[in-house]
Amino acid sequence: MKIALVHDYIKEYGGAERVLKTLSSLFPEAPIYTAFRVKNSTADKEFKGKEIVESSLSPILKIWKLYSPLRFLIPIIWGRMDLTKYDLVITSCSWYITRGFKVGKNTKVIAYCHTPPRWLYGYETSVGFTKYWPVKIYAAIVGHFMRIYDFNTAQKINFWIANSKNVSDRIWKYYRKEAVVIYPPIETEEIKKTVKGIQKKDFYLIVSRLVGAKGIEYAVNIAQKLKINLKIVGESHGLSNIQDSLQKTNQNNIEYLGLVTDPEKYKLMAEARAFLAFARDEDFGMTVVEAQAAGTPVIAFNGGGFRESVINGKTGILVNEISEKSLQEAIEKIEKTKWNREEIINHTKKFSKERFIKEIKKFIIEVSR
Repeated sequence: MKIALVHDYIKEYGGAERVLKTLSSLFPEAPIYTAFRVKNSTADKEFKGKEIVESSLSPILKIWKLYSPLRFLIPIIWGRMDLTKYDLVITSCSWYITRGFKVGKNTKVIAYCHTPPRWLYGYETSVGFTKYWPVKIYAAIVGHFMRIYDFNTAQKINFWIANSKNVSDRIWKYYRKEAVVIYPPIETEEIKKTVKGIQKKDFYLIVSRLVGAKGIEYAVNIAQKLKINLKIVGESHGLSNIQDSLQKTNQNNIEYLGLVTDPEKYKLMAEARAFLAFARDEDFGMTVVEAQAAGTPVIAFNGGGFRESVINGKTGILVNEISEKSLQEAIEKIEKTKWNREEIINHTKKFSKERFIKEIKKFIIEVSR
């Protein structure tokens, strides 16, 4: 089969891009079609040597961060892409919709959905610009037409895969489409090898894209009040300014590390007393599973995809509210509990990269018959 991959854009390297990288390794001859590609960005470095085809509008989308305010051009961006020569198209889709491209009469399209666009359906997003009334009016007008486009293009997808049960429910809610759940690929074996013999240290850890919807500012404020040592790893995404505020933070117990390599990240995860994840409605949350694969318990908000990846009391603690009191209680439980490192690690096998590859291959074979 002639196969093509489609992805939002190539810029930051996060969970969605890790899925794309695994898909690209499975189908090394498949070109990657995308809205735009920022050369030498963290994501671009991961796809060196791959054939990447940008949209015709990519030059203007790459000016500063115009891809966000110019999202009303999404129908044109994808509508101009001609994928009619391919037998199978796999689209890795989330906030840039990433559907509506031209396909052939016999082309089958699989959507691996990280989430329906959060900004279209009232979920917390990276930057709360809608608090300003001109932006709120703009968002309401653009959002109305984009929801129609989002729904209509969703009906043309042949098969849906969701990255979690949480997202599968959203796909049904907004598109009325059934989706098979295939959890994202986690490097569980690689993590296990990397962290062997590493001892715990006195700090807590956050690894995340530095955006508003991840609860990072809550964590920083609470860590300052409780005087716990907190390390933060990640890079800014879109129009978020959280990275700037973190770099200005002058607190002895808060350390912003920026981007680190995967081995360094896994080492930090293994050393941490616990991994913190406070997004209120996370789509899935790959770093939460990575932390558990490193043998570290998680303190996570009791919502979204975290409910699928954290076993309360066994591999971490789920909190019902993000507050100083609830975090203090969770930290006390973390300190008092004798966590079974092997039990935490073994729990993550169901999210392994090997399992992802096996399930994706099986799915493609079944739908291609």
